This record gives sequence, C-alpha cells and structure tokens, in this order.
Amino acid sequence: MTGQPNTDTLWMERLREDDETAFAEIYGAYREKLLAVAFNRLSDIQAAEDIVQDVFVSLWNQRHNRQISNAGAYLATAVKYKVLDRFRREQLLRQYQEVYQTTVPVNVAEPESAFQQKHILQLLQQEVNKLPEKCQLIFRYSREQGMPVKEIAQVLNISSKTVENQLTKALRQLKGSLRHIFSIFF
Repeated sequence: MTGQPNTDTLWMERLREDDETAFAEIYGAYREKLLAVAFNRLSDIQAAEDIVQDVFVSLWNQRHNRQISNAGAYLATAVKYKVLDRFRREQLLRQYQEVYQTTVPVNVAEPESAFQQKHILQLLQQEVNKLPEKCQLIFRYSREQGMPVKEIAQVLNISSKTVENQLTKALRQLKGSLRHIFSIFF
C-alpha cells in the first residue's frame, strides 16, 4: 500500500477522535486496493468484498487503539489474515463435512431417516454441551456464529493459538463421540 505516512498519521489521529470523515477518506483511499488484493487471492468477488468490509469494520472498532498509526499497513495486513482465516475455515469445514458424509448415510426422503437425523443432531448437541466451558464457547462461536479465529480471540481476550487449540480439541472429542453414536445407529 502506498500512502503518505503523514496522511495516514493524520487520518488515524482524526479517526481516534471518532471523525467519520477521516474514516470515509481512508475507505476511499484503500478500498479498491484492498479489494484487488483479496480478489487476487480468492477469485471470488463477493468473498473479497465481505473480507474488505470486515476489515473496515475492524478498523472502526479498533480506532481508539494507539498502536495503529499506519492505516494502509494495518488494512493490508488485516486483509491478508482474513483471507488466511477464510482458507482455514473452509479447510475445517471440508474436514467436518467429510466426517458427516462418511459416517451418516441418511435418506431424508424416508420419515424414519428424518427422525434418525433429528435424534443424531440432538445427540451431537448433547456432546457439544459436554465440552469444557471455554472449549464449548469457542466451538459455538466458530461453528454456530461463523466467527473467525481472530475475532473469537479478541472477544474472549485470548490468543488466536489458544482458540485454534480449543477448536482442535473440540473437533477431536466430537469426532470420537460421533463414531460411537453412529456405531449405535448404523
């Protein structure tokens, strides 16, 4: 990102004072560049727009953070991490779907199968409820609310690595429980 450090510094000073005009100026100066970066990596314009929008929301929410002095550098780094988080989430989702696809042969056209599916989902919910409190909370933020790792870390005031470890722990425990549940049904 090329921006005059003086301009970025002034923008960030004004932004810290809740100056919406400064935010609009930053948005105008960097939106297209950030969109191009995200699109170049994702090849999906809607996903790129979502990421850029999330990054600008984050900038506004972090405006009182004195550590942000260079808007361009902050925004470029934030886009990079959001893209990486998206790739990580998509990979976890694929792994999650593989577990369900290989272990749950359910035909929803049959009423008995629909009942089994509902019962299995209830059992899964019970297993989620058995997770340790912090692990359960992180799992629900991630899977039920679709929050990215960094956002969960911010909300809970813990490191991103801790969030990733707790998600891995939850998935490992649930995967083991699912094998047991499915062995009962099938």
